[in-house]
Amino acid sequence: MVYQPDAAFAGLFRAFTSDPQSIGAHLTQQMAQQAEDAPMLVSTGSDIALFPGAGRSPSIESFRKSTRGFIELTAVSHLPLALAYLARMREVAPHDDTWKSDAARLRQHAQAVREANSVALWREQVAVESFSGHECKIANLVDYTCGVTIDRLARAEQDPELLSFERLNAEYFAAPSSAALPVPMNDVMFATFGLAFLDIAYRIGNWLRAQSLDWQRAMVLVSGQSGRPTAGATWASNNMCYFVWRASERVLPPDRILVAPHAPSFSVAELGDGAALAERERTYRSLWLNTRSSIDVARLLFPDQRAYHVEPAPADGMPPITSIDDRDATAARLRRIMEDPAQLLSNCVADYIVDQLHDNGNQPQNVAIPGFTNVSYPDVVKP
Repeated sequence: MVYQPDAAFAGLFRAFTSDPQSIGAHLTQQMAQQAEDAPMLVSTGSDIALFPGAGRSPSIESFRKSTRGFIELTAVSHLPLALAYLARMREVAPHDDTWKSDAARLRQHAQAVREANSVALWREQVAVESFSGHECKIANLVDYTCGVTIDRLARAEQDPELLSFERLNAEYFAAPSSAALPVPMNDVMFATFGLAFLDIAYRIGNWLRAQSLDWQRAMVLVSGQSGRPTAGATWASNNMCYFVWRASERVLPPDRILVAPHAPSFSVAELGDGAALAERERTYRSLWLNTRSSIDVARLLFPDQRAYHVEPAPADGMPPITSIDDRDATAARLRRIMEDPAQLLSNCVADYIVDQLHDNGNQPQNVAIPGFTNVSYPDVVKP
């Protein structure tokens, strides 16, 4: 027989918080009435929405896959990493030749990108404001990355040891600069990550500042999965928290940013009509306020105990970058974001780019990006 709790006890349990007519639900409803005109920001893994409150229509911006340049730069970021995965495939299953067909297909894709790449593509088609003036160098970076990788993949068909980790680390990822390989691929990966996040930070930061939000009353929710299923579940590991706090010029109280990895997410393409949007807003406000009610009660219930303080901080333990030439730090960050399941992949650059952008007066062309600003890529791509 399946166990069922005693009905009297179950009724008491539901009376507090787990029933639509519970005390907790009624408190949340009262709080919602008082805060109905408070602005609410909701960020997911790809979009951010501002619900101004009082029934006003939301404003939504995208910052990932649907934005200009994101797929292009991320594809190039992934190209060197794909060789590391091929190397691991050879180690895991040394008698399985799947890596060979995957390598051949990767080489074809890289060749297609090399042919499609041009200064005009970056200047006229991608046309990202934060890349203005850097289009030629970005095109050269792409050509260089594809060219070096295509060559290595072609040679690996005859000499598979070129895809061993020992050879890749010594000759590709962390190779000393030489005429054949002036820029190691670790630099390329950090540079492309940095460029992609620079656009996000610049564009979304400008959008947030244009809203003229009452930051002291703003309710911020980072909702749903962001990146890997295990990543970005805390204030310090989800860079959107630090980013929004800096965009508020540090006015937003950090404890008003809540991370809810299991809450419903959304995308621009799936939001539906006005009624669906209004229902989604009610869900988010109820979730935020329901959580906030516990915080407010605790502050009144335990006045003699030390209050919990949310310390605004970038991703936990991310190695500081001490200079534009600090390759040890940039490589350590790349390792950290791959090795720590709690980290978003973009955490390797996020706090650095956000701080650099603020320190340079929100001028993206003045942001120094390791692996890009401080290196020269072969100037081969013509307009």
